[in-house]
This record gives sequence, C-alpha cells and structure tokens, in this order.
Amino acid sequence: MFLQALGRRPDLTAHSLTRAAMDLYKLIQDLNAEKEKLERVIASLEELQRASGLAIPPAPGSGKRLGRKSMGPEERQQVSERIKKYWASRR
Repeated sequence: MFLQALGRRPDLTAHSLTRAAMDLYKLIQDLNAEKEKLERVIASLEELQRASGLAIPPAPGSGKRLGRKSMGPEERQQVSERIKKYWASRR
C-alpha cells in the first residue's frame, strides 16, 4: 500500500521494497525537518507577541458552549403543550 502512495507499482522484489523503504525514510526525514522549522517559527512569533505586550486572542469558538442549549421555563412549557397535543392526536 505504501508503494502505491509513493506512486510506484507494487513490485514485490527485494530491490524495489528496499528502494521504497529508503524513499519513505527520506520523506519522513524531510517532513520532520519541515515540522521542526515550523515549530521554531511559531515559537519566535509567539515570543514576539508576548514581548510586544499584545494579548493572545482566544481560540476561535472557545467561548461557545457545546451540546444542547438550555430551555427557559416558558419555552419548556410551550414544548410540553405541543407534545401533549401531538400525543392526543395520535390516540
């Protein structure tokens, strides 16, 4: 499967498996190097932000509550009446 991801035919020779493994190893090394570079850039930007005294904004949507919204007493009463009418019509 990983051979197909690399765009190669899945030949099952020892040479092709070794070459694919080496290509995969090189790809992982390159991605890890890029990741480390990005982490350094992010850290330096965060340090600049702290040094400038700017507040770090909250993550988008962090103030929103997850799950169902709560009902007030009036809304709960309306739902109750609506459900009672529904079941009365079903009987």
